[in-house]
Amino acid sequence: MSLRLEKKFSQLNSERRGGLVTFITAGDPNPETSKLILGSLANCGADIIELGMPFSDPVADGPAIQLSSLRAINAGITLPGIIEMVGEFRQEDVDTPIILMGYYNPVYRYGVDKFIKDCKSAGVDGLIIVDLPPEENDELYQPAHRAQIDLIHLVTPTTDEARLHILLQKSSGFLYYVSIAGITGTDSAAANVIKERVEFIRRNTNLPVAVGFGIKTGHDVKTMTQYADAAVVGSTIVQIIESNEDAQAHTLVGLVEAKVKELASGIKPGH
Repeated sequence: MSLRLEKKFSQLNSERRGGLVTFITAGDPNPETSKLILGSLANCGADIIELGMPFSDPVADGPAIQLSSLRAINAGITLPGIIEMVGEFRQEDVDTPIILMGYYNPVYRYGVDKFIKDCKSAGVDGLIIVDLPPEENDELYQPAHRAQIDLIHLVTPTTDEARLHILLQKSSGFLYYVSIAGITGTDSAAANVIKERVEFIRRNTNLPVAVGFGIKTGHDVKTMTQYADAAVVGSTIVQIIESNEDAQAHTLVGLVEAKVKELASGIKPGH
C-alpha cells in the first residue's frame, strides 16, 4: 500500500470514522478551474481524491461523467496535463492520497513505464483502470507494484468468491465495491444488500473497502460508512460542475466546496 493511503486509513481507524472519497474529472470544466477545484477538496472534507482521466469511449460511466470527460477533452486536457496537475497539487498538499481513475487506452498510448514513472514523480498514490482485468494487467501491475503505486480493483454485486480471490492477488490500497450492476450516477442499492456484500468481502481480505455508485448526500455517506471504510461520491459533484460550467471560477469552486462539506458533515470527528 502507498504510504499516503496507509496513513489515511490508519488515521480514519484511529478517529473511528469512515472516509469520504471524492471524484472529479481532471480538466472539467477547463484545466485552470479544475486545478482550483482539486486544490479545494481536502480542505472541505475529502479524505481521498479520485481524479478521472477523460476518455472518449467509456464503458462504466453514466451520462454525467461522460459529459464531464467531453468538456475536459474539448477544453484541452491531456494525460501529461493531468499528471502535471497532480504535481502542482503536491506542492500544496503532501498528505491527501490521489487516485487516477480511467481506462487503459490512454495509459497504453502514453507508454506504461513512462506513465508509472511520471505518476510516481508527481505524487500519484493509486490507479483504478476499470477496463483492465487482472488476467491482462501484468504490464501495468508489475511497474506499479515496484513503484509502490496501488492498483485498486473493482468488486461488483456479481463478484463471487473465486473471482474475488483472483482480484485480491493483484490488489492493494483498498477495494472499490461498485454497489450496483450498472453505470455511475444512476440508482442506489439497498443498504442491507451493501452491508452483506461488504461483510462478504471482509471475510476474504483485510484490505479497506470503499463503496461507490449511487451515493449522493451526507446521509448516504454516513450510512455507507457504517458498513464500509469509505464512501465514494462522484456524479453528484460532477453534476454541480455541469450545471454551473459558465459561472465564474470562484463561484463554481464555492458550490463544489459547499457540497463536499455537506457530504462530509456526518463522518467528521465529533459528529
